[in-house]
Amino acid sequence: MEKVPVNVVFVGYEQNQVGRTAFSAELARKYEPVVRSRLLYGVTEKLGITYTYDYRLKYADSAYENRFFKQLGKLAKPAPLTEFQQEYNDQATNVRDITDNHTIDAPSVEKWLAFNPPAGVDTRRNTIFFINWFGRSDFKFHVYTKTGEPDPDTGYDFGVERESRKLIAWGGTTADDEETGLGRTRRVWFHDLSAGPESWTSNFDVTNPDVDGDDVPDYRMPPTWEYTAGGYRAPGELAGDLGKITRYAALNLLMTTSPLYPVELPAPNPPKSINIDSNTYEGWPGVDASAEYQTPRLLVRELSELRWRNKLSYDDQDLPYDARAEECYLGLLADESCYPGSGYPAFANLYLYNRDNLARTQDDAGRVDYEMPLFNYAVGEGVDTPALGFADDDYVTGTQSYVFSFISPEIVESGYGLTSTQIHEAGHHLGMSHPHDGYDSETGVDYGPEGDTFFAWIGDESNSIMSYIDLNWDFSQFDRDNSDRFLTAAYWEAANRLAALASPNRAKPELRAADTFLGLAARAFAKHDYRNAYALAEAGYAKAAKAAKKSGADPSSVARAMAAETDAARQNTEIHDPHEFVDTLAPESPRSQP
Repeated sequence: MEKVPVNVVFVGYEQNQVGRTAFSAELARKYEPVVRSRLLYGVTEKLGITYTYDYRLKYADSAYENRFFKQLGKLAKPAPLTEFQQEYNDQATNVRDITDNHTIDAPSVEKWLAFNPPAGVDTRRNTIFFINWFGRSDFKFHVYTKTGEPDPDTGYDFGVERESRKLIAWGGTTADDEETGLGRTRRVWFHDLSAGPESWTSNFDVTNPDVDGDDVPDYRMPPTWEYTAGGYRAPGELAGDLGKITRYAALNLLMTTSPLYPVELPAPNPPKSINIDSNTYEGWPGVDASAEYQTPRLLVRELSELRWRNKLSYDDQDLPYDARAEECYLGLLADESCYPGSGYPAFANLYLYNRDNLARTQDDAGRVDYEMPLFNYAVGEGVDTPALGFADDDYVTGTQSYVFSFISPEIVESGYGLTSTQIHEAGHHLGMSHPHDGYDSETGVDYGPEGDTFFAWIGDESNSIMSYIDLNWDFSQFDRDNSDRFLTAAYWEAANRLAALASPNRAKPELRAADTFLGLAARAFAKHDYRNAYALAEAGYAKAAKAAKKSGADPSSVARAMAAETDAARQNTEIHDPHEFVDTLAPESPRSQP
């Protein structure tokens, strides 16, 4: 169990605007992470972690607000109205027109807040800053920007080229981020409804109740000035809306999340060494996509920063895009199974084909503990792609299987190579969820950015490769924290299972050592020292494994037993078609906006 401190700082919001009672009414008391992929199969697999939240609300005083908004004014640079600010102005229902605009560098604001918080606020702990500049005499219409980190394969800078990447929120940057690192570990995310309005959450649209076209009204938070009589929302709804953002975006999707897949990985034992095994079907005539659109060093570096206790290696090869490979690929697009009679959906074509041909890619057996299979499909002009990529499962238990990434002339023209997709999809394979979809523990609901939780798109405005916003290629501090927590829990559970197999008489020293390490891990976890908790839990597991071996037991039997339990727990035995986590460029996604 961890009592998680959550600082919520209101800067420019007064208590008569955002009351404590109305804000707090939206918050959750606790959270228990689950493996989200298992939910699709009727299984609620908890990680054994319980978070209780220690909320600490702070309303900044006028002296602090004057300092902060003076800093914003210094950072603000005059700029034309964005396309979406103009669309806001063009509506008959808007409260006021945006008269001018300024851009403000988001990383600079995050860094200032991280190291200049109000008295009593420790930004080493999870801290949300809710900002409202509107209503002050020094207010300037503005948007935040994040630039200077172009796609590693194409050089396309989404932060510069796309109006849709102008922000109202940002945060989660690590101390050692290569582009905008904070220098010291802080855990800050800021959100500013007086910025924009913007594209990502569609809060520029104050006319249409259903902005994604699914015939369901979409709940979203408009600019601050629209919380008024005759505006898009009533003034009394502001406090509750900020509470919803805290719970359903900042906490559930950024700071204390649930993993998409099991972090243990489908291996006989928890792996120390992982080989990133990249395989490319070269179906783009005249182009060597694996050579032109992959940056292996970046891929390894970013994944190593997430799984920092694993030794990662990389190798790649080209595979023939022959008639059978093409049949299965085109069949997926046409919803036609290339394995008729198998019971698997057409969407499983690539999974089944590569499963049948896996032996030709598994060339590191005996040299590494786990080979992570990446399959890339490069196709020519006019040939459709099913997605940018997806991290598939096995269609039976919700266990991760293979990572698929796609590239074509059209995808390159949109700004993407393979590497950024590979990092993102491999992140899923290693357990990371998007910052725009997740699980709410108290209601037991897994949700995405649609309908009542459409505003969850705001989670993408953070410094995480797991976002769709394409402004960076790093895992956030929140991603790292969550991964370390998940792995601590996984090693803890596996160690206790192994200890149960050991003989107290034959392996007493090893069992004592395991117990000591696990006790230290629990204390580190409670103190929010996740890196040490992970390392200590892993050490406890190693001692428990040694105790089991000394007692004549096979440590790998634990992994097999856990897998068998998962199978037995499934309420349904049919093959599923669970491709909810496909990373698309669909028209309804803000990722496709200009």
